[in-house]
Amino acid sequence: MSEALLVKVGGSLRGAEALLDELSGYPGPLVLVHGGGPEIGALLERLGFQSRFVEGLRVTPEEQLEAVEMALYLTGKRLAEGLSRRGRKAVALSGRDALCLRGQALPGLGRVGEVVGVEAGLLLDLLAGGYTPLLAPIALDEAGPLNVNADTAAGAVAGALRWPAVFLTDVEGVLEDPQDPRTRLPRLTPEGVEALKARGVVRGGMLPKVAAALRALAAGAPWAAIAKGERGVLGRVLSGEAGTRFTPGEAPEKPA
Repeated sequence: MSEALLVKVGGSLRGAEALLDELSGYPGPLVLVHGGGPEIGALLERLGFQSRFVEGLRVTPEEQLEAVEMALYLTGKRLAEGLSRRGRKAVALSGRDALCLRGQALPGLGRVGEVVGVEAGLLLDLLAGGYTPLLAPIALDEAGPLNVNADTAAGAVAGALRWPAVFLTDVEGVLEDPQDPRTRLPRLTPEGVEALKARGVVRGGMLPKVAAALRALAAGAPWAAIAKGERGVLGRVLSGEAGTRFTPGEAPEKPA
């Protein structure tokens, strides 16, 4: 059997649907964490709300949280249906189910938080029954639900499962030259990441994805990778032919 993987798929429903054939055909166990950014933004706009972000995190006042959850749940159900129709039985969940994700609110962002605990039992039970769990990044604290960045949630779940985490995005991985995909860095360590950040190589939208990969390592994942979401990507990540793999204790390699 192929390696078990935690895969984070992006928030664009259209982009995620393009990966359904790839995900449904993967021969090993999968747990999927999905975002929903475009769907959330579109629903909030229809309801007359403006979206505001602080350091890449969507500020979520109490009055907007229900819309955020609605958009995420609908995205998850559509993805689960798409996978199931392709032969991979999938179940859409959120961190509310069986108190799967416990959270802690972040200051100044409304009902936005980070994951501080994962109850993996429900995910493992579903896997044992032949189902693929597909998790929306909603966590719970004592006051109720929290909107969690999907990359952050994926890293926490991967750590709890002790599974590798693959963060699918729209770039080939960490690039020495952001304009040249041939400068992909196949492997990085936490120390290597700090060196690249100091040089300004890791910046902008790549920063939160790299941070999530490193958090997955710190939480217990054996490795994590950032790769472009396209056909055949999972097999190519496992073979080292695609993406940037993050591991502890190894020196970064030169571009492929």
